[in-house]
Amino acid sequence: MRRSAFALALFLLSPVFSFAGGPAAAVIPQPVAEQAELLREGALRDNLSVALVESITTEVGPRRIGTAGDERARAWALDKFIELGFDRAWSEEFTVPHGWIRGEASAAIVAPYPQRLVVTALGYSVGTGGDLVGDVVEFATFDDLLAVPEGNSLKGKIAFVSFSMADYVPPPGGSPMAGYGQGTRARGRGHVVAAKRGAEAIVIRSVGTDNNRLAHTGSGYGYQDGVRKIPAAALSAPDAILLQNMLKRGKPVTLKLNLTSEITGPVTTANVIGEITGREGSDKYLVLGAHLDSWDEGTGAIDDGAGVGSMMAAAAIIGRLKKRPRRSIRVLLFGGEEIGLTGVRAYAEQHADDMPAQLLGAEVDSGGGRVNTLVSGVGEQSVPAVRAMYELIAPLGIEWSDANDAKGDSDMSVLGGAGMPALSFEQNSNNYFHYHHTPNDTFDKIIPEDMRYLTAAYATMFYLAAELDIDFRQ
Repeated sequence: MRRSAFALALFLLSPVFSFAGGPAAAVIPQPVAEQAELLREGALRDNLSVALVESITTEVGPRRIGTAGDERARAWALDKFIELGFDRAWSEEFTVPHGWIRGEASAAIVAPYPQRLVVTALGYSVGTGGDLVGDVVEFATFDDLLAVPEGNSLKGKIAFVSFSMADYVPPPGGSPMAGYGQGTRARGRGHVVAAKRGAEAIVIRSVGTDNNRLAHTGSGYGYQDGVRKIPAAALSAPDAILLQNMLKRGKPVTLKLNLTSEITGPVTTANVIGEITGREGSDKYLVLGAHLDSWDEGTGAIDDGAGVGSMMAAAAIIGRLKKRPRRSIRVLLFGGEEIGLTGVRAYAEQHADDMPAQLLGAEVDSGGGRVNTLVSGVGEQSVPAVRAMYELIAPLGIEWSDANDAKGDSDMSVLGGAGMPALSFEQNSNNYFHYHHTPNDTFDKIIPEDMRYLTAAYATMFYLAAELDIDFRQ
């Protein structure tokens, strides 16, 4: 949805920019609209977000919680906030009940056609205690595994869920993310479900869309008290297909799996927060989110270095303006997203009393692709105001959605679910699920121009949200 230069000129000549609507119809003073346009165009020329992703992937690297990388990442974030001119920066600790050592992972077909396979341990899996050997039983979907009665029917076997996210076609009107949701059911719960049916281990086809011979890691939802702990691993897509092809020949297929993973004791980490303080102080503020932690196979560039870089840069660009925005803007870099949104849950508990102070939130956790659609999640009276604000990012090629059901992405969805107004900036994928949770999640996957467009969209919208007197809950 592009706007012509003529239409933009008419807009800038108007005393205000308004969008007819209910009681909260937007009125954007001309100086604010002009500043927003200048900020947007300046952000398109600013490479700060890309430089931040380069910095965190080079100087810190993988950032799984409880590791030295996690500690380095927190120190890096605090230093960067100050370097970028944020007025305040601090961390808030929380503890998770278990840490995890990945160790080594290997797998091979023993019979009938011996071949090596590419495999990775799923997060927080136990080890195999040496070579674990068993015949493979395939389940096309997680529901097929669930359909097996609990008991010992899989005793001595290795369960294999071959569901392919790449081949999944969502039902009409379904979310493009539906295939990921289906895949993560087996990744998150498969080890418990298979153990209840007597299996010795579970392997799944990696939850991703690529055909690289690299496996995608990801976290399970933990083990269940009273249920035997069995190892869980993911096969690369080509090796999952290879295993399926062997099984089609009607002969028993014997798999050898060796994981040296180990679950450890409690781990303390932290959320890291930076603030650009507004003219009216810090009593009320807007929040931009990303998660600081990453898996340890790659360097966490798209998941979620892109979010860290774009959110820090968007706030910093606003903070550079000669006139401070009316309201404060906080960047929340959450720990523990990859193991079940643990950081934001700790944050929500620690900040339960000041939730009303958080006026509007959004998060980047879908890589560095350009925004294609804006979805609001605000009070009905505020929708016209957000629509008016949107007109200033429409020249970036962004569509408007009438849904008004956004809760915020990833961590921010917890705060949105607790009543915080939110925006969802839906993004182009840039093959996100080709690289997600693999050794291929590296800085070279960042497309600089797209990162600049992404940052410009957030900076413009949150400058307007910070400057205008809008109660997004109404």
